Amino acid sequence: MAILSRSKPVAIRENIKQADLGGLGRWVEADIETALGLVTVASVYVHSGEAETQKQVDKMAFLVAMEKRLKSLKNAAAKAGSNVVVCGDFNVARAEIDIKNWKGNRDKAGFLPEERAYLNRWCETDWVDLGRELGGDGPGPYTWWSWRGKGFDTDGGWRIDYVMATSGLAAQAQEAIVGKAPTYAERWSDHAPLTVTFTK
Repeated sequence: MAILSRSKPVAIRENIKQADLGGLGRWVEADIETALGLVTVASVYVHSGEAETQKQVDKMAFLVAMEKRLKSLKNAAAKAGSNVVVCGDFNVARAEIDIKNWKGNRDKAGFLPEERAYLNRWCETDWVDLGRELGGDGPGPYTWWSWRGKGFDTDGGWRIDYVMATSGLAAQAQEAIVGKAPTYAERWSDHAPLTVTFTK
């Protein structure tokens, strides 16, 4: 993950204090002055996990730390009159409409009830999932497709990449577009970029 900004950030912070990431860079945030005021931008890469393994334990620990950081950021923004946007690969599909083969993945990492509960709880506490808010009622739009099989060609994907914003900033969001490659041969990643446009 990374943050690219036209203007120099006011401040930059790496990782989450509560999370032991073992030297892995999974979180970076920057305070940036914009036409919409001061915005804290966080770029995140949540563990992919694997049910009933240490990888899943690490993923859940990261989600716990992420939830604490989101609460802290939201409270600080409310006090300062600023806003926050958190984006990246969360490696969790929130609901059945966010994964094509949800029935076959109910016991798989990325669609476990305990993972989904975190994202749904965030969206109940002033965070707006702009990919869903501006992307319609589903199914999809998906942002990830396996390299294996025909999932890309049949749009058998997952919506696991997010742009989540505090409500004040979310009100300025105009559109959310998933840049899915036209063909399998033209893919440069198993993910497609999710681009959200904000206007004053």
